Amino acid sequence: MKDAYEALLAEMKREFPRFRIVEKEGDRLSRAIDVALRVITLGKQSAYMTRYHTVIGDTLYVPSGYRDTDLTSRMITLRHERVHLRQRRRFTLPGMALIYFVPLLPLGLAYGRARIEWEAYTETLRATAELCGLEAARSPALRLSLIHI
Repeated sequence: MKDAYEALLAEMKREFPRFRIVEKEGDRLSRAIDVALRVITLGKQSAYMTRYHTVIGDTLYVPSGYRDTDLTSRMITLRHERVHLRQRRRFTLPGMALIYFVPLLPLGLAYGRARIEWEAYTETLRATAELCGLEAARSPALRLSLIHI
């Protein structure tokens, strides 16, 4: 599995030469985003640093413990996030930012973000089926985790 993981990382770096993985905990930008999200949501979004993987530009910001996660889970995450890297290339960084910030406006305007995530979660399901089997991809627990993200 380590060879497959390394091959995927190399493939992503060929496609996105500036690609890198940064832990959020030691990153000033991530801490600033965390504070802003807590303020904007009146404290309801408190899991940004610990739960979410975030692509900004060519960087994947990961929660603490990412490197301790099993390689299969990391590969599934990388495949999901590669979709977002490709979307960023397609829509540009300002376009992606607009799509992600629109949900802060009145309800019903989050369609763009839902479409972006739908595309990435399709890859999550595909990667899970390929790496863990169809049963894992059809797992109610996986589907619930995708819905609650």
